[in-house]
Amino acid sequence: MTEEMGNLEMPRDKEIEIPDEISSAEEAMAAVEETMASLLDVASVDRVYGAPVRHGDTVVIPTAELLAVGGFGVGYGYGSGPARQEGNSEAASTGESHGGGAGGGGGGRVFARPVAVIAVSPEGNVRIEPVADATKIALAAITAGGFMIATLLSLFKYKK
Repeated sequence: MTEEMGNLEMPRDKEIEIPDEISSAEEAMAAVEETMASLLDVASVDRVYGAPVRHGDTVVIPTAELLAVGGFGVGYGYGSGPARQEGNSEAASTGESHGGGAGGGGGGRVFARPVAVIAVSPEGNVRIEPVADATKIALAAITAGGFMIATLLSLFKYKK
């Protein structure tokens, strides 16, 4: 019994041997799981609040914002088709060749920046002092200004 796929006929009753490379997909998945575990470890709440520091009578606790992102993928495939290469003894005897492969990849990034300092006085008063990020403020102002200019230009364009 065969199934037509374009110009290829795939035998359905033939046993197919899976190459060793494809079984390495399990190893790739293990590596992905290990990487995700270390990424999640970095993004834990322990990383958001720093160790308390005593400055005179005041205790200062640094705080940070964390952003952890990651993406991974694993794939494998196997197929057979008509023989096209000369010198392949299996293809010459059966009239077909087999091939397969596996691969995977991934990446991630952890971004951290200070956002505030918590100050606790000896009397128990708590103050939260935000950390001003001048670069972030400047980029926000430039972006907002660009949108305002684009909006004004489009309004004048339609008035004509």
